[in-house]
Amino acid sequence: MFAEATALIRQRDRARRAIQETDPEARFKPCYAAADTGLRHVEHVTRTSETTGVDYRGQNTHPVQNSFVEAGHQCLRSIYQMTLMLSRKDVSTHKIAALNDANQEGPMFAVTGITGQVGGVVARVLLAAGMDVRGVVRDPVKGEGWANQGCEVAIAEMNDAVALARAFDGADAVFISLPPNFDPAPGFPESKAAIAALSDALTASMPKRVVCLSTIGAQATQPNLLQQSGMMERAFGLLPMPVACLRAGWFMENTAFDLEPALASGVIPSFLYPLDRPVPMVATADVGRMAANLLRQNWTEHRIIELEGPRRTTPNEVAEVFSRLLGRNVRMEPVARDTWERLFASQGMKNSLPRIQMLDGFNEGWIEFERPASTVKGSVPLETVVRGVIQRMSETV
Repeated sequence: MFAEATALIRQRDRARRAIQETDPEARFKPCYAAADTGLRHVEHVTRTSETTGVDYRGQNTHPVQNSFVEAGHQCLRSIYQMTLMLSRKDVSTHKIAALNDANQEGPMFAVTGITGQVGGVVARVLLAAGMDVRGVVRDPVKGEGWANQGCEVAIAEMNDAVALARAFDGADAVFISLPPNFDPAPGFPESKAAIAALSDALTASMPKRVVCLSTIGAQATQPNLLQQSGMMERAFGLLPMPVACLRAGWFMENTAFDLEPALASGVIPSFLYPLDRPVPMVATADVGRMAANLLRQNWTEHRIIELEGPRRTTPNEVAEVFSRLLGRNVRMEPVARDTWERLFASQGMKNSLPRIQMLDGFNEGWIEFERPASTVKGSVPLETVVRGVIQRMSETV
């Protein structure tokens, strides 16, 4: 701990010297005050012999240490903010005033899966509301775009509890999106490892709230691909902070896979049937907005929210939307059930059974919301999503 304290002091002093050299008028006094507070507590702790360390959950076990850690975090934030301003060569009185205001910190939200469809919406909604967002990514390159949009970026693999705890540290609330795995090893070892690491990291960092992206059918007891979400819900139900599980319907954005056959032949192969059975679908925009709202709200209990679109949609109606928007006849054609395993294997899948079981669940009706009569309804219609799918395709051609 003394080594960490000494390093913290050196970082503060280096940041101060650099800023003084860059700005002789020393307009950073509010930042210095925050750093000095951390320094005084660091120096006090280094003189105090009654510190007892940190327990296995990462919680401070001594009031002096607790004060040190809180002030130390403020010190580090000031160092980070001052260094960031130095890296930009256009320091101005306006930006310095904004930095001073930033020392009066508001809530910060950590978002996993920020490079995905739902996580991306969550982050954009929070940023648009003026919130501080920390995006958690596995690939630093994928974090660059979010850094340019104003996000802090943390690097962590989803099975690395230590890195995840660092990424969640100081967050008021955390959004969790389990990495999708459509071809899991038997028993879902990949998801089990990620769920265990996330549970440990959340217990160590102790945000006030957690919102996790789950799915329709997470409560189903029959074996299928969506059991991964059910495992996460059960594990997160044991966490010491309130957790909201957001169970979303079939993503409307899955229609992106239908565009190519619709254009090529006018025939879309469908694994969902009967073709006139309504399917609970939802736009990722609705899911992301709901998650962002939950992160900002104050609630104290474990919750399950089930979310679908404005109305349920049949596969035949999906084809009708494509017909309207493409200006050509498009129809759905069922894929014979006895060809699925061979087809998925030809696409490179090693363990297609969970996916097949999931599709059976939708078609047989046992994958459904737990309380279908009381689901929350989104506002984005299927046609809006399909129009966006077509537009994005045209922009890449």
